[in-house]
Amino acid sequence: MAAVRQGGWRKGQLSCPFAGASLEALAEPVHMLYRISVVVVLMVTLLLSWVLGGWFGYRQLEQDSVQEAFRYRQLVANELNRYLPVPELVAEHPLLAEALKHPDDPVTLLRANEQMQRMAIIVGGSDIYLMDLSGLTIAANNFGQPNTFVGNNYAFRPYFSDAVKTGESVVYFALGIMSLERGLYFSHPVRDERGKILGVVAVKVLVHELESQWHRPDFRRQADMVVIDGDGISFLASNTGWLYRDFLPEGDDGKSARVQQRYPERDLRPMEFGIQGKPWVLSEQSSRIRMYEQGEERDYLAVSTDLPRLDWQLMVFAETRQVAWTRAGFLLGGGAVFLAGFLTWLYLRERYRRERELALRGEQLERRVAQRTADLKRSNDQLLGEIQERERTQTELRETQQELIQAAKLAVLGQMSAGLNHELNQPLTAIQAYARNSRKFLERGDADMVDANLQEMVILCDKMAELIRQFKVFARKSEGPPSVVDLRLPVDAALKIITAQNASEGITIRWQRPGSALMCHGDLIRVEQVLVNLLANAVQAVEGQEQPEIEILMTEEGDYWRCLVRDNGHGLPGNTERVFEPFFTTRSVKQGLGLGLSISRQIVEALGGSLTGHNRADGPGAEFVLKLKQRRAEE
Repeated sequence: MAAVRQGGWRKGQLSCPFAGASLEALAEPVHMLYRISVVVVLMVTLLLSWVLGGWFGYRQLEQDSVQEAFRYRQLVANELNRYLPVPELVAEHPLLAEALKHPDDPVTLLRANEQMQRMAIIVGGSDIYLMDLSGLTIAANNFGQPNTFVGNNYAFRPYFSDAVKTGESVVYFALGIMSLERGLYFSHPVRDERGKILGVVAVKVLVHELESQWHRPDFRRQADMVVIDGDGISFLASNTGWLYRDFLPEGDDGKSARVQQRYPERDLRPMEFGIQGKPWVLSEQSSRIRMYEQGEERDYLAVSTDLPRLDWQLMVFAETRQVAWTRAGFLLGGGAVFLAGFLTWLYLRERYRRERELALRGEQLERRVAQRTADLKRSNDQLLGEIQERERTQTELRETQQELIQAAKLAVLGQMSAGLNHELNQPLTAIQAYARNSRKFLERGDADMVDANLQEMVILCDKMAELIRQFKVFARKSEGPPSVVDLRLPVDAALKIITAQNASEGITIRWQRPGSALMCHGDLIRVEQVLVNLLANAVQAVEGQEQPEIEILMTEEGDYWRCLVRDNGHGLPGNTERVFEPFFTTRSVKQGLGLGLSISRQIVEALGGSLTGHNRADGPGAEFVLKLKQRRAEE
């Protein structure tokens, strides 16, 4: 304790037993240990990825090779099963036994040769020929041709000697002596009625069909296949340079004679290759080899499979380059896993450090929160009071706005009252005249004239009722929320109201009413009020013009219906947006307070549309554009 009191605690230092040693000096070995650990983990991860990549690559390569070998093995088995019973069926034909019994009868031999031709066509084989017990060919499908088999002796061929010896069907592969073409030979002994062997019939099938079905398109780029016989000679190969090569240079003493007999006039050079170490994941039928061909070295994975019924062996040689790519992919994956783990570790470490800091600051925050809670409560109470006051004000504002809209409508009606009086005065005067005339006609007993006058009076009363009804509809308040409205209807109603005024006399109003409905999102009464305001402004704007005109156009613009109201009056002031401000007007007080356009814009915007105005570019006057969103039939 004395040491502690003497040295004390200093910033950046520890007391005894580490007195005099700074934290930075102690942290340096810890950081170095971290770096070494990270490097070791990285190396172990990459090494494991390399091993797993090789295991997976070789395993996948072997599976692909085994699948390809199995496919071709089935192909060979199908081909053997197809032709194996053919010579036995051919040997049962009585004409063959008769030809063997009478080899000196030219008629019988001719019939036998013709029968061979027919059989060759039916079977689809290359050649069919008949041999006696000495191996001499006495009949063949190619008789009469320069390279005919007739007269040749094939006693040295195993397919003849084995058939005579065993008395069963024999399958043999060799090059033809005459044609030098590779073929499968199927033979079977020909017997008489007592079962005595008289000769042998043979069927030769070319191997072109087998070679034509070697590969899948995606497998050929990375593998070759070879079929070798019992002596190790390749007689089928996807690589032409590997055809007629010796894959088993070492053999018994009789190998050379057998090979030369089976493959005449062929240079059977041995293949140069070395056996490499086999990965532990491979099966017994697989091995790694290195080929030495034309001064190049290539590594292959060789997979061998025995073919059915014969001493043949199918070998698939797949290049191991794709294993390197697989290993590279695993290295990248391992690096990504390491990077993700390393970043996760850094994140967790930093998070743990931050959590400790947050824990230390938590107590301070709790005290500050306690101090601020009282202030926030007072502020919240004050804010709630302000919110309630604002909501009350907004409610009053909406009510005032609705009253203002209604007042504007009534003001328009007041301005139109003179025109309404004029429109009603004329029918009333006419009705009075018709009534007086009807009394006189009634005194005279002219009932027809009285009836005609009464009909005219009814028509005039209907006109007056329709005019008054239109003004009553315009005067009432909106009945509810927006709905679907045919935009043509408010235009028709507004025109009836405007044309009832004296001020509209002499003004040409062009309205090309569309033939189909223009359904939009709106409210009939509100949209009618907007159009009445626009048309009333247009009527006032064309006062004093020689040929006053007002035009109403309906067009489609995207998802909106566009209603254009234009005139040829004096136009708008320079700053056109000012006309939409409340109480802005260029007319006398008697003509309005300047609230019509402002209220109209508020109405349109509340319906989800827009209202703009500007001076015309093609002449004098102004035009206002009303846009309302379309409503489709399916909506």
